[in-house]
Amino acid sequence: MLKATKEDKALVIKILTDSFNENQSVNYIVKQDKKRKDRITFLMDYSFDICLTFGEVFLSNDKKGCALVLYPDLKKFTLQSAILDIKLLLKSIGLSNASKAMSREKAIKSNYPQKPFYYLWFLGVSPDEQNKGIGTKLLTEIIQESIAKNRAIYLETSTLKNLPWYKKFGFYTYKELSFGYKLYMLKRG
Repeated sequence: MLKATKEDKALVIKILTDSFNENQSVNYIVKQDKKRKDRITFLMDYSFDICLTFGEVFLSNDKKGCALVLYPDLKKFTLQSAILDIKLLLKSIGLSNASKAMSREKAIKSNYPQKPFYYLWFLGVSPDEQNKGIGTKLLTEIIQESIAKNRAIYLETSTLKNLPWYKKFGFYTYKELSFGYKLYMLKRG
């Protein structure tokens, strides 16, 4: 697993945009219009910047998969983060979706622990490279990283077929939320 840098940003954004193009949770947040794919791309751009600042961004050794990790206890309000949040609202979520997006985030965050944890925000593999073990290797290394940092891993997925895969790695569903689709909140450690 490689630690990504700013130079890897375009690659990471492409992998995540392609991986999450049809994802229910992502499409619930982004404004659904003719710019939908651009809005997903901007969401991934935003997420990359936030994780590079308040977490870590990883690439698989072959650079066909990536993971965005956030340390919520380190995230703080800065002028830079405020500007990023405003851009996210305008370029991805849309003003008409803002209330729905904020309500969803509040519901999710209310189910997080009060102690420091390892938040696996996104894990993606280029669609044409999926089912070749890239995600498995990346998740295994992420688990090792979280153990070394003594932090439990939390994540959410709206993709039902991912649940058995995560379970294989010791994750369990500790909460289900409904937003017109099911969002499964998982934990390991």
